[in-house]
Amino acid sequence: MSLVKELYEPYVLPARARISTDPVMRRLVDPAIEPLVLERFFIQLNSLGVYMTEPVEGWIRRAGQRCISQGQDSIGKSLVAHAKHEAGHHQMMIDDVRHLVRRWNARRAQTLHVERLLAQHPTDAMRAYRQLHEQTLNGDLPAGQIAIEFEIENLSVVLGPHLLSNVARVLGRETLEGLSFLKEHVKLDVGHTALNERLLEELLQQMPENARAIAELGAEALDIYLRFIGDCLHSAETALWTPTEVVAVA
Repeated sequence: MSLVKELYEPYVLPARARISTDPVMRRLVDPAIEPLVLERFFIQLNSLGVYMTEPVEGWIRRAGQRCISQGQDSIGKSLVAHAKHEAGHHQMMIDDVRHLVRRWNARRAQTLHVERLLAQHPTDAMRAYRQLHEQTLNGDLPAGQIAIEFEIENLSVVLGPHLLSNVARVLGRETLEGLSFLKEHVKLDVGHTALNERLLEELLQQMPENARAIAELGAEALDIYLRFIGDCLHSAETALWTPTEVVAVA
């Protein structure tokens, strides 16, 4: 049995279970969800997701550099190399927002503005996500960044296909054209998850005594990200039923 399964997974499995049991996640993959809500949710997910995604390249690179400084050369160099693959991914989200808003404005009475959507204030979960990364990178276990990436990229692999299938059912396949970030990461994160699992295995070989602490970072990141998804659904519904919605998202 791998060290990841033996020493790490027992502490993250409860958080992972929420991917399929959390009421918000279940609703998002339910074919009975209101089309208007699902469409507005993805506008929020991509608009607010820029805040979550833009720093990723820097986080991974900094983790790699700190690992190297701590003598974990192999892990550190792999992270620095991997960071380059995350460059500019937030731009895909911005492009998706523009596409989805154009589609929305052509068919809906409420008018949305891309600039206002992208300028929305971060939620508590969004701020907590950034804070978790910074605390990890500046703490004693910067390699814990691997666990954070492992769980978030695994979320794309597990939840992403179900979301895309429900979009096709509820909103039509043409809507998928505005979900390039999600579509791309469903594919990319299969490989990224495998890379992170390999790095995590190597890390646990070096410091098995820190397995629980590392796993708890991954579990916390996943918990925060699921809260963020819930925030996107809540704010989407709030915006839909608020007459001054265009002002509210400024």
